[in-house]
Amino acid sequence: MTVGLCEPSFSGQSAKQDIAVWTLEAMEKLRTEKPKLILSDWNMPEKSGLDFLKEIRAAENGTPFGFVTSEASVEMRSLALSSGAAFMLSKPFTPDDIHDAIAPILD
Repeated sequence: MTVGLCEPSFSGQSAKQDIAVWTLEAMEKLRTEKPKLILSDWNMPEKSGLDFLKEIRAAENGTPFGFVTSEASVEMRSLALSSGAAFMLSKPFTPDDIHDAIAPILD
């Protein structure tokens, strides 16, 4: 149950990654850091990933946000995308699935 604040790279260079275990910690980091991508689980102890996404958007933070989760219902996917998520990857997924979701964000 973590939130990843990422500077991913597909160019062979190392990627910067910062992990926040709690959504409150992630929100604090977002006050000072400007990641290229936020990755989040749907189910977290403090609040749901959907509530976390809504909080980020309410703070006028437009950082691309994606879910990587075991949740896979059509309703949850619809809620995620309509709330501003760029993608929702449901387990199991492949490295190609991750690449296909993230690559357009980084271009």
